Order: sequence, then C-alpha cells, then structure tokens
Amino acid sequence: MTHTTPAATLGVVGGGQLARMLGEAAGPLGVEVVVSDPTPDCPAAPVVRDQVVGDFDDYDAIRELAERADVLTFEIELADPDAMERVSEATGTPVHPDPDTLRTIQDKLVQNRALADAGIAVPAFRGVDTAAELRAAGEELGWPLMLKAREGGYDGRGNFPVEGPDEADEAIAETGPALAEELVDFERELAVIGVKGNDEVRAFPVTETVHEEEILRELVTPARTSAAVRERAREVALDVLETLDGRGVYGIELFETRDGSILVNEIAPRPHNSGHWTIEGAHSSQFEQHARAVLGWPLGSAERRAPSVTTNILGDIESPEPAELSGVESVLSTPEASLHWYGKREVRPLRKMGHVTLSDADSDAETLLERARELRDGLTFE
Repeated sequence: MTHTTPAATLGVVGGGQLARMLGEAAGPLGVEVVVSDPTPDCPAAPVVRDQVVGDFDDYDAIRELAERADVLTFEIELADPDAMERVSEATGTPVHPDPDTLRTIQDKLVQNRALADAGIAVPAFRGVDTAAELRAAGEELGWPLMLKAREGGYDGRGNFPVEGPDEADEAIAETGPALAEELVDFERELAVIGVKGNDEVRAFPVTETVHEEEILRELVTPARTSAAVRERAREVALDVLETLDGRGVYGIELFETRDGSILVNEIAPRPHNSGHWTIEGAHSSQFEQHARAVLGWPLGSAERRAPSVTTNILGDIESPEPAELSGVESVLSTPEASLHWYGKREVRPLRKMGHVTLSDADSDAETLLERARELRDGLTFE
C-alpha cells in the first residue's frame, strides 16, 4: 500500500491529555485529529483540528466524529463500545481497538476471566456482589485483599484495599459489583506498552511504575530489575496482545512477585500514563505508534533512545482552584528535562496536571530519578 501525506483524519472519542498528546504526535505525520468530549474547549482542543461536544456515549456526536474521520479510536475507557459499533456499521468507519476488546477491558471481572482462560497468570480472584460474598472471598483468598469496582474504574480509581471481614459492608457499598483479588506481595510494579499493527506487533522496553495511594507517581526505564525478569515481562505482554482484537496501543500493567514471576494487573486499550517516557526516550512515542497502528500504517521502532525517568505533576492543593503552576523555571533550564502540560484549567487534589521527563544517554536510571524528584518537588500549585 502506498501512503501519501496529508494522509488521513483520526477521530478520537475523548479529548483529555492523551488525545492532546496524540494530536501532537499525529501532526508531523500529516494526520489530522478530531475529538469528541463533553467538556467544551477540552484539553486536546488547542492542538487538534476540531472538537465535537458530546458525552462519551452520545451516538450523534460519535457519528459526526466518524463521518469526518477515516478511523475511530478512543482515549478513555468510558467510551461506549455499543455506540461506536453502531456508528461504525452505519458509516463504514472502522473502530480500533475493537469495541469487543473495550467491552472486555471495561469489566475487570470479565478481563481477568479472559486472561485466565488464555493461560495468562493473574492474581487469584473472585467476583463478588454482596458483603457476604466478599467475606467468603476473603476467607478463601486471605485477608487483606484488593477490591476493584468491576466497571468505571481505571488508573487506580475504584480500587479499595480491604483489611478484614469487618470492612466488607462499607467496601462493597463503595464499589458495587466488584472483583476481589488476593493482595499480591510484589517486589515491584512493571508496565509494558504493546502495539498491534496490521501484521506486526511491537513492545516497548519494560518500565518500572512507582505508585503511592493507588496513583502512578514515577516511571523508571529501564526497570530496575534483572534482565531475565524484563524478558519475562515482555513475553507476558506479547501473550496479552494475542488475546486482544484490534489495532492500537495497549498499556499492560504487571506485578513482579518476590520470586520473579509476572502477573498481569490491568490492561488499558489505549496509550497509557506508563508510556509517557516514550515521547523523549524512544525512537517513536506510544502516541505516534497509536496513530500509525489504528490507521493500518507500518509501525515505528519501539527501541529506547536513552535511560528515562518520568514524574507526574499532581495537584498539591486541598480543594479545587484555577490551575497555576509555579517553579517551572528550574525544569525549563535543565537541558535533559522536558515539561508536558495537559491544559487542564482547574487543579484538584492529586489530579494529573502534567509530567516531567528526564532522558539522558549518559546517566543511569537512579541518577535521573533523583534529579527528577528534585525538579518535581520544586513545582507547586499553592
């Protein structure tokens, strides 16, 4: 197939920071991006061709998007697979990744069952709908355990550690129908950004993800573990990709257990926070790869350019207020540092507002992590 540029228009359901960075990566390829999002003048708006205002399940908005695009994709799990599927049938505009993949991912119990059925290791789990079922799961899996809302949770939202049976009523009231998982005693958390193209698959180098309070704070690439563990994590990620339908980028979150085994934690059928380091640290970013993949174009290289560390900029205030970040001068004056601002006008407690990446071929990950933390600690919304 011969490609020319300007080449295509990509329709994206969701107009948050991921769509913003997708627009930034698509532009140099000659690809225009149009998004749909319920928030007028959404974060992606300044860098994409246009925005259709509509909810993530608004059929009319998604149809308008599809009629203006060569391919539909999504940047948020709240996108409605049924609406996208109906729109695709009506307009002939393909959707990638496949709506069936999104349906699987949207329900964490269905996701775990699909992985287990494919022979991919996941933490021991049970589906629970009531406090009584949660208490029974705790007796079987052991206390404490992790309770995850089956639907509506992503990027750590909807996850609740449950210490014992006395907390069952309160926990199930928070989540509703849920997935109960054994609380994994892990050595570290890892992630792999996988890419499915037409007839090719790529996996970016394994990244170490550092969380606090269920929120991703830092990325360290290469992951600070053995080469054998990194290779095993990559193999598991490739096995996961085989179980999923549709072209695009997938964020695959993993646990490295104390004995070096790899368990799959969660999957995101879209570009993911754990892949932000690829913008500066890899030959082709996860966002460029996603545009290439969903359009059916040849994939770029997923090789690492240099050791890289990314730290998220989170809201450090106690209540919502207009977003005004101080301390950026130190980041901008650091040659190896790159600042990414997500365009959100309001900062909230622990809301992801941007990130800083340090990428340097002459430094190791530990040194970069120290420097990244110093820069991050100099940034504040207060």
